[in-house]
Amino acid sequence: MDGIKNVLICGLGAVGSIYAVKIKNYQGASLKILVDNGRLARYKNSPLIFNGTEYNFDYILPSETDFKADLIILSTKAAGFFEALDNIKNFVKDDTIIVSLLNGVTSEEILAEKYGTDNIPLSYCICHSAVRKGRSVTHDGVSTIVFGTDRSSKQAKDNILKLQTFFNKAKIDYKIPDDIKRSMWLKFMLNVSANPLSAIFRMTFGEMLSNKKFMDFAYNVILEVQKIAEAENINNTRTMPEEALNLFHSMVPEGKTSMLQDIEAGRKTEIDLFSGTVVKLGEKHGIQTPCNKILKEMVEIIQKDDKAV
Repeated sequence: MDGIKNVLICGLGAVGSIYAVKIKNYQGASLKILVDNGRLARYKNSPLIFNGTEYNFDYILPSETDFKADLIILSTKAAGFFEALDNIKNFVKDDTIIVSLLNGVTSEEILAEKYGTDNIPLSYCICHSAVRKGRSVTHDGVSTIVFGTDRSSKQAKDNILKLQTFFNKAKIDYKIPDDIKRSMWLKFMLNVSANPLSAIFRMTFGEMLSNKKFMDFAYNVILEVQKIAEAENINNTRTMPEEALNLFHSMVPEGKTSMLQDIEAGRKTEIDLFSGTVVKLGEKHGIQTPCNKILKEMVEIIQKDDKAV
């Protein structure tokens, strides 16, 4: 089983920056950042500043064909996901592992339609909020990639071992839960209940938690997600609402959700990945989702078109 040596990151926003810096500092892998022509010029003229340190990366365009990746990390926002899906094609080989750090519970299924299933582990990222202002990112270092597979093939299992070995070498914190699908849905439950509400009311986690009316509504959102998770055959949904609340209470009080930061910066949000997915799956299963319908419409009212990053 060959190890991971060539890494491609697509998406150099707040989350992508965290892992680009970790892998560059590791120096045990060849790292390239996938960009388009516009970003190539901007990033070279205005390099990433991460926690006060300037980083210059090796950038690569989608049209190039002389680099094949052992690992591709997708850390784009939802608005750039489908473009990224096409842009990575020249760098994918038969055993390329593709890790999606997008929010939500649908990106791996979409990726699998194009690139197969065994090389796409189920994954997501848990991290304290990173603050992005222009080309400057500030982060406290608390981040974990959670991943695993529900596949039984040897290739799928070998890929989990490959990732584990590479993350250990690159000092990337990770977790491999016993039930990765349930774990993803628990994170999704937290995101759906926290992100849209925080964006609408411009609240930090501490402000949300100290407002009983707010938390009562958030809990109703959580219960809608629970019903959808049960319909999607996720295991042990009964205890998920309380677990989601515990995660809510574990967040840094002064932290802001990514959706609130998007609203403040005038960027398009990921509301379709959160409330939009709940509403869509509710329609599929015949489940009413009134709270999420309201949140989706309210965020769509206040959000603006995405700005280039």
